[in-house]
Amino acid sequence: MDPEKPSLPEPQSTTQSEHSEISDFDYSKRSQWLRAAVLGANDGIVSTASLMMGVGAVKTDIKTMVLAGFSGLVAGACSMAIGEFVSVYSQLDIELAQIRRDKKRAGNSNVVESETTLPNPIQACMASALSFSLGAMVPLLAACFIKGYKVRVAVMVAAVTVALVVFGWVGALLGRSPVIRAVVRVLVGGWLAMAITFGLAKVVGSTRGS
Repeated sequence: MDPEKPSLPEPQSTTQSEHSEISDFDYSKRSQWLRAAVLGANDGIVSTASLMMGVGAVKTDIKTMVLAGFSGLVAGACSMAIGEFVSVYSQLDIELAQIRRDKKRAGNSNVVESETTLPNPIQACMASALSFSLGAMVPLLAACFIKGYKVRVAVMVAAVTVALVVFGWVGALLGRSPVIRAVVRVLVGGWLAMAITFGLAKVVGSTRGS
């Protein structure tokens, strides 16, 4: 009889384990700028559309609404970028301080590995500003070519609704949360923001004009 051959280890489980580790590593490494991008886009859509709706409640001409939307785009993108930079940089300082404390306790082991997943303030800042700008372009582009006020508002609300559904779906996938619940939450929040801004601006504008 032939001598019994030693059994070779199955490579499949190792490959799957390595693939899982790489996937988890990539997800954690990209989570900062992905989160900033999705939140920035949602903020850009909702805040710019709400601003345009509020101004349009008092001044219905297209030039005033588009100018208000463009101003909201620029101001919002700068605000989001600065806020995200400060926030992520603070997180970076905290994590670096923790790494230094761990280094003192246990030597240099695993320090390099930990540093590869540190948050990147510049990346998060740029992602937030760019995504906010892209989101803000949705209501701007929807409204800037339509002269009729009622049609302009209807088209803008429809475009914003579609964009919120898309970004709510993307955010749910990135956060690994239920899609329907996330989409409804984002959509209802956006509608409420536009309705409240429109209503309050209408009241304030009517009061000042009387």
